[in-house]
Amino acid sequence: MFLKQMQVGHMAIFAYIVGDPESGEALVIDPAANCGGIIKVAQENNFNIKYIVNTHGHVDHISGNTEMKKKTGAEIIIHKDDAELLVFTPPMVFKMFGAEQSPPADITVNDGDLITVGGLSLKVIHTPGHSPGGMSLYTKGYVFTGDTLFVEAVGRTDLPGGSWSVMHRSITERLCTLPDDTKVLPGHNYGRMPTSTIGHEKMYNPYIK
Repeated sequence: MFLKQMQVGHMAIFAYIVGDPESGEALVIDPAANCGGIIKVAQENNFNIKYIVNTHGHVDHISGNTEMKKKTGAEIIIHKDDAELLVFTPPMVFKMFGAEQSPPADITVNDGDLITVGGLSLKVIHTPGHSPGGMSLYTKGYVFTGDTLFVEAVGRTDLPGGSWSVMHRSITERLCTLPDDTKVLPGHNYGRMPTSTIGHEKMYNPYIK
């Protein structure tokens, strides 16, 4: 598996390129900004971007969807419970971020679905709490946690559709049950290190004790 973590935009957002070297197919998780730079890295490593995967529908994570789709033709994938945020977020909010409004989803997914590029599959784990359709993506050894779980922190729950009790269950019942050595790949660079593990978070994250 090819994996590249890239910090983009003004809010320390992590975008990820995940690819299957044998097929040359890749997907991009949360391409919020610097789409040209993301595409350049993919091309340098001989990948064609097949999918844009949004871990949730908040504007800071979807603000690069339009540019990425125009430049690559990739299909947009999001959990069904956040799909309306792509098209119903007020245009003024996108303007604040200097971004075009996202196109609608091409594909919506549910808990347990697989998103596949070549021989590589990411399993959808529905992890609401930050938003109703927040999702994490798991493949053996790695979990992309969006704004659900950060390094020694968690996402905010005071936005519309957020809930701390729901978030806590998502983390403790869905993410903390993964193997302890699973690498945590968060949606923002808000911690003292860019990645973590499930075992580390269970031991040191004060929000999930």
